[in-house]
Amino acid sequence: MQKQIIRKNLAEFVGTAFLVMIVVGSGIMGQTLSSDPLNILLVNTIATGAGLTSLIWLFTPISGAHFNPVVTLVMVLKQEINWKHFLCFITSQFAGGFLGVVAANAMFELELLNIATTPRNGFHIYLAEFIATFGLLITILGSRKYNPIIVAPAVGLYISAGYWFTSSTSFANPAVTLARGFSDTFTGIDPQYIWLFVISQIAGAILAFVFMRFLQND
Repeated sequence: MQKQIIRKNLAEFVGTAFLVMIVVGSGIMGQTLSSDPLNILLVNTIATGAGLTSLIWLFTPISGAHFNPVVTLVMVLKQEINWKHFLCFITSQFAGGFLGVVAANAMFELELLNIATTPRNGFHIYLAEFIATFGLLITILGSRKYNPIIVAPAVGLYISAGYWFTSSTSFANPAVTLARGFSDTFTGIDPQYIWLFVISQIAGAILAFVFMRFLQND
């Protein structure tokens, strides 16, 4: 049992680290190759959607492939994991996200910890994060009920779409949001706005849980 818990938390740690490396690293690569924001966002979108799909397929049999504290929170609310496992999972996710941003900065010869200065604020941005997270969770809960094998592509496609239809570019993940505060690059976020993103994400996830519980008659 202890070994199984270690495996699950290691999967969440490594999966979240790679997710952040993909998000931040592709943004840096986009900036390196082009000065056009449209091109950079295209690079960032394709890399994130493809990478997230692969990571979910790879780690779902081990930990469920949450890579996201609000996903783990919803699984607690669904009583699929307990609060002890919740605390272990989110610790692994935040730690993995931190390692991921350090690694991404290092791969492109930037300062390992480079505090972001990009302002992402305003009610419309926080509303976008609420909607993005709500949409992410209903995608997860709906697709896993229908057929667990489609969760990975469904989430990858949804997040790819979220980059374009939300004004916040769909962070929808507290661990990734915090990590992005440590890279002053295309995907960065000024740390002073992180807590408002996280509140919006938690609210969106909880509403999605309530909505899908009613819809699926759980």
